[in-house]
Amino acid sequence: MVAVREPEDYLEVLQSQRGGFSFELCKRNAHLAKQASIRPPAAMKSGTTICGVQLKDAVVLAADTRATEGPMVADKNCEKLHYIANNIFCAGAGTAADLEHTTQLMESQMELLRLATGTQPRVCTVVRRLSTMLFKYQGYVGCALVLGGVDVTGPHLYQIYPHGSTDMLPFTTMGSGSLAAMSILESEYREDLTVEEGKALVAKAIRAGIFNDLGSGGNVDVCVITKDGGTILRNMEKPNERKFKAQYKGFPKGTTPVLKEDILKLCTVESGDVTMSG
Repeated sequence: MVAVREPEDYLEVLQSQRGGFSFELCKRNAHLAKQASIRPPAAMKSGTTICGVQLKDAVVLAADTRATEGPMVADKNCEKLHYIANNIFCAGAGTAADLEHTTQLMESQMELLRLATGTQPRVCTVVRRLSTMLFKYQGYVGCALVLGGVDVTGPHLYQIYPHGSTDMLPFTTMGSGSLAAMSILESEYREDLTVEEGKALVAKAIRAGIFNDLGSGGNVDVCVITKDGGTILRNMEKPNERKFKAQYKGFPKGTTPVLKEDILKLCTVESGDVTMSG
């Protein structure tokens, strides 16, 4: 049985309850990294610029189209605007697989809810379900979302963090290019914007992220959500179109050495048995 040692004075009680960061394993970790070549897992940087604005009777979302894999551009024209319901869409930043599966899960749940209740799903329902699910995984599901929609109570715009916290805002940005995009929205957003002015504003904010953040790039996608439903405007702007294309030049024959060459005689069989000869 383990003996419990009683503290002798108040200093020992204070010392036992201090808390704070423990450095006991630092020497062990340094030894493992040096002798056994064991490296601690490093977080991979992801890059995106997404934003959204709430208008009088609509919500406008926008996103860039660059997908990164560490320092490499994996896709120049990926789609970061996700369908959840006819009246609810979201823009996603973070881990591509997590975003894809999480939004598809919400789309399925909202469709089942619509069929069960016979009513249009509300934006706050999606936000509550996403918040509960993401909080359960403590941030390990990399979903940073700007979610917008129009329901019976009007237009709504939410910001959802990977740990499950949420904000309801008139305009917001997320992703590695969010600071550049936020500078545009904070200086030019107005409550009386029209839909066309809202589209132009979010496109300008995404362009700011594309040109000032290395993790963002490609084209500008915009989604307009009204009471009649949402419409995704794919590649609404292409600020990085290639002006000059390199002329294709094929490799001359003999560039790659041929080590072995086999010539097979093929035959067409219409009916009957075929005897193969060596």
